[in-house]
Amino acid sequence: MSEEIKHEKCAIIGSGPAGYTAAIYAARASMNPVVFTGKDPGGQLIQTTDVDNFPGYPEGVIGPDMMEDFRKQAERFGTRVEYELIGKVDFTKQPFQLWTEGGRAITADTVIIATGATAKWLGIEGEQRLMNKGVSACAVCDGFFFRGMEVVVVGGGDTAVEEATYLAKLCPKVHLLVRRDELRASKAMQARLKAAENIEIHWNTEAQEVLGAEEVEAVRVINNKTKEESVIKAQGFFVAIGHKPNTDLFKGILDMDETGYLITEPDSTHTNIEGVFAAGDVQDKKYRQAVTAAGTGCMAALDAEMYLAEKEAE
Repeated sequence: MSEEIKHEKCAIIGSGPAGYTAAIYAARASMNPVVFTGKDPGGQLIQTTDVDNFPGYPEGVIGPDMMEDFRKQAERFGTRVEYELIGKVDFTKQPFQLWTEGGRAITADTVIIATGATAKWLGIEGEQRLMNKGVSACAVCDGFFFRGMEVVVVGGGDTAVEEATYLAKLCPKVHLLVRRDELRASKAMQARLKAAENIEIHWNTEAQEVLGAEEVEAVRVINNKTKEESVIKAQGFFVAIGHKPNTDLFKGILDMDETGYLITEPDSTHTNIEGVFAAGDVQDKKYRQAVTAAGTGCMAALDAEMYLAEKEAE
């Protein structure tokens, strides 16, 4: 006998700040949401140590502890948390259909996508070993911990220039490694860079290895034209070469921009398919903060609640 397909009012794909906040609001609105955590329950914050910029934690909090608080709060109002990945979706008809990677089928009246984005890394020696020990992919998140220290930023686009100029306000010296002889950043961002006197640009330069036993102490670099190697003393190493939104599952189904971020309607979390909403870093390539992700999670649940109310009123 085939397994009965469970029907949900609201299925949430992803379990970071956006997913769990959506769950809290949806549960309080009697939508009985289910959260599918994906392979990284808690999202990017599970890999983060100190979080000092989320409201409500005056002494700061460890990333995994904060996400545990989010989960407990969502469950308190009746959210079901399923530690599974969604491997396939069908949004062509109502109710929507979702399948876990294990093959279990679910139908849902609304779907909130909160699968987030993953930072791109260089893949060099020492990068992963010293993660959260001086290696970071977010200056706004972690820059505070590097006040008064020399740091290295890698990248040549808008993100890298923004990270470098932000850190220049906190650090006596910022080394920007650019692998070409020009920046890809916009003219406006380049003007901001030139205005910061404590940023040194290393042209045609690539990081080879992050050095340090227990924390970042220096970065070994190579000039890709002269092949000359050198070592830059630094206590922080920021990789700013972009993020990859976790949207492969929705290619050809939902509207995306050229880099794969889901496109939502202005001032809302509505995607191009009615009843499907997107929240958090999966649709936000500008701010990428836990607090903004949580905010859009709230918006998505409210949008979903309104959508269901309008459907029931028809």
